[in-house]
Amino acid sequence: MIEILIDILMVAIPVIFAITLHEAAHGYVANFLGDPTARMLGRISLNPIKHVDPIGTLAVPFALFVFSRITNTPLTLIGWAKPVPIDVRRLKNKRSSMAWVAAAGPASNFVMLLLWAIVLRLVSVSEAGSASLYAEQMAEAGMQINAILMVFNLLPIPPLDGGRILVSTLPVRWAMQLEGLERYSMIIILLLALSGNVLETLMRPLLYATLYLAALIVGL
Repeated sequence: MIEILIDILMVAIPVIFAITLHEAAHGYVANFLGDPTARMLGRISLNPIKHVDPIGTLAVPFALFVFSRITNTPLTLIGWAKPVPIDVRRLKNKRSSMAWVAAAGPASNFVMLLLWAIVLRLVSVSEAGSASLYAEQMAEAGMQINAILMVFNLLPIPPLDGGRILVSTLPVRWAMQLEGLERYSMIIILLLALSGNVLETLMRPLLYATLYLAALIVGL
């Protein structure tokens, strides 16, 4: 039980940071591009309580983690926070600005991936005993979690960030058709999450490429 609790802690801290900073990045870029809604509501914040969604941030990742441990299957970890409110009407150059706002979330995950990679490099050469071991485990989890969230959120399904980017860049007629998928998005996302192999097959090439690039940049 203690070992499981430690494993949960090693994952929970990177998950909370990954999702919290992801949402704060959306709000920051929206504010920079003319929409102060998130700032006025206090959502450009590093306080995770302001972003945590009981289902998407806590229940779903925890359930997937426990399912992975019980069944001894690869962990497919997904989650989400409370969406940052964006008033598109206030954005400058609405469509292109919305694409930048959407891209800010995955970009923040890549930055965090690099930071965790730096931590991993530092602790891998240290001799701090068990503390170093736990830090190494957390850094590895942080890298994997941020890579997964980045790639998952770039899937071209509204309201995921990849879908938002496509809707903002495609010709209007095609964008409206893609946007119509949003009503079915939760069903699609849950089916992909539960499918395991299908989602893993879709994400694996980009996951490996993302982790390899981060390791190359940091020098792991």
